[in-house]
Amino acid sequence: MAAYFSALSITNLFSRMPAGVAQGIIWGMMALGVYITFRLLDVADLSVDGTFATGGAVTVMLMLSGMSGAAALLCAVLVGVLCGLCTGILHTKLGIPAILAGILTQFALYSINLRIMGKANQSASVKKFGLFWETKGKGFLLSSLYIPQALLVGAILAALLIGVLYWYFGTEQGSALRATGSNPNMSRAQGISVNSMKLIGLALSNGLVALSGGLMTQFQGTADVNMGRGSIVIGLAAIIIGEVLCDALFHKGVNFAVKLTFVVVGGVVYYLVMVVILWLRLDPNDLKLFTALIVAVFLAVPHLRAQRAEASARKRAEAGKEA
Repeated sequence: MAAYFSALSITNLFSRMPAGVAQGIIWGMMALGVYITFRLLDVADLSVDGTFATGGAVTVMLMLSGMSGAAALLCAVLVGVLCGLCTGILHTKLGIPAILAGILTQFALYSINLRIMGKANQSASVKKFGLFWETKGKGFLLSSLYIPQALLVGAILAALLIGVLYWYFGTEQGSALRATGSNPNMSRAQGISVNSMKLIGLALSNGLVALSGGLMTQFQGTADVNMGRGSIVIGLAAIIIGEVLCDALFHKGVNFAVKLTFVVVGGVVYYLVMVVILWLRLDPNDLKLFTALIVAVFLAVPHLRAQRAEASARKRAEAGKEA
């Protein structure tokens, strides 16, 4: 055991952290999309795994065809919106339960992604393609080869996304969407088209997920048909971790923008935990197991904390009666 720990290098761990943070920010942006359906709409959308890979597939193929990185990302977002609309139509127009509609879309997207790329994976040189123009190592890059730039670009994009979402959900339509998830019956009584709000929410959510898939492709320089596998679990992990941290730091409730920020922070924390697990030289085949354990632990924390608070209140009440 002593030999095992002595073989671990703290310097190596810290050298991996910046890249982990950069990837965590991208996953955090993906979690923002999951947050819209999971928390705001109260819908379990499992099409995320397919949409993430679709965003990467569209991005890499358009960049290889000569399109700029920014234009490729925009197209990826539009395709993601269409994927979300497909799930929404299956659910709202055809009466298929949301969870099954998401599975059907995800299942279909596997074949579509293969069609888009022509094979299981495609690569684009991260030295050549930048976010807004061909940079050849200079300029506005989101690349694993230029981590300081990737951190800056990722932070800026995440802040912009949070700002836009905060503004949107403060508008009349955004408030109607949030109301739909909170109480569909009351929303319907107030004249809100619940089905339309679900369509908009699913489209917006999958657009953000596809954007994240495109960003991850630019970061890694490659897209794979399986790159989105487990995305929904990672997104849920980021949301739960962010909420637990937010509640621990702010006991009296916070602004909606702060909640969105902590979703991204949750993505960063999740990926840093993965970095530590890999640094400990644990079997990479167990990563999914550790992900499930992390999500289970953070899901249990609020419940256990509430139980402890309830038990304390009960004891105080009993003590008061005895007195």
